[in-house]
Amino acid sequence: MEISDILNKCDHTLLRTDCTSEEIRTLCDEAIRFSCASVCIPPCHVAGAKRYAGERLKICTVIGFPNGYMTTAAKAFEAGDAVKNGADEIDMVINLSMVKDKAWDAVKNDILAVRRATQGHVLKVIIECCLLTDEEKVKLCGIVSECKADFIKTSTGFSKGGATPEDVALMRQYSAPEVKVKAAGGIGSLEDAEEFIRLGAERLGTSRIVKLAIQMENEGNE
Repeated sequence: MEISDILNKCDHTLLRTDCTSEEIRTLCDEAIRFSCASVCIPPCHVAGAKRYAGERLKICTVIGFPNGYMTTAAKAFEAGDAVKNGADEIDMVINLSMVKDKAWDAVKNDILAVRRATQGHVLKVIIECCLLTDEEKVKLCGIVSECKADFIKTSTGFSKGGATPEDVALMRQYSAPEVKVKAAGGIGSLEDAEEFIRLGAERLGTSRIVKLAIQMENEGNE
């Protein structure tokens, strides 16, 4: 697989709590240069990134991040605000407390509220696989599919584990065909990226692939 094919599937990501506007602009420059799918950035940087990148790049942001335990109304407001500020894509975190209580209707309503607030924009639902049983993962694949989200996503990258091949395969198997899979967290090599894509991931949340591309360019120029 060509590295360009991998980069086209990457949400070039910077979600560090102290990231600066200058770093976000650099992230945008890199994503444009390597034709990434989007940049994934904190909500407070969305408006500035949209002004900077314009129509050259999709802007993705995170909602209810990274814990997901905000109220449904707060998530819906945050998502609507992000869209107003120029976000093209939204990655929301489910409410894991509701999952552990098996309050499935509440989980569904939480996602649907954000879906309504982001209508016409790409919605990815982060289920934080590292905190779930396989039974819970399968159940959530069904709920995310029912809510007509565009993607189901493995991880925030801020919990105790990231994407695994087993989880990507499971999510691809049990999600509706029209729901795409995003792998995120701990994707550290081109081999990792290729494996996740082979297993059915159509997006990758990572900053390392662009760094590898830059490194390869620099080595080629030596």
